Amino acid sequence: MIRIYTDGASKGNPGNGGYGVVLLYKDLRKELSEGYRMTTNNRMELLAVIRGLEALKVEGLPVTVYSDSKYVVDAVQKGWIWSWQKKGFKDKKNVDLWKKYIPLHIKYKPKFLWVKGHDGNRENERCDELAVAAASGAALKVDQGYEAERNQGMF
Repeated sequence: MIRIYTDGASKGNPGNGGYGVVLLYKDLRKELSEGYRMTTNNRMELLAVIRGLEALKVEGLPVTVYSDSKYVVDAVQKGWIWSWQKKGFKDKKNVDLWKKYIPLHIKYKPKFLWVKGHDGNRENERCDELAVAAASGAALKVDQGYEAERNQGMF
């Protein structure tokens, strides 16, 4: 089984943000993170999941995503994303990211487990460290999706 731990962070909401990912498979470990200059916590939580799934090189293995984001876990586990998709994501935020997530979900069929944040889960804590460090970095990227939605009055 592939285990993907994810976390997002933002300094201000919106504000500078980042995500952290830890991928584990057998004795292999990979860590990912990136920072953005203007974004939201929910966007970084979802982007962490997307980047974790995009990093997979093999299909057909069971994948479990561990996240402390109720927004992401509930949207997937409770099937909200499918009704949002049917309604064209009307009045929903982060549409660009959900549209990136859905094909990855179909491809890898991940199981989601919610973990309580800042509660001593070693890998979740590591993801938080990665996300906060990325949000504090000097070379922050532009979150194009956030900027576009903000310009359309979604945020």
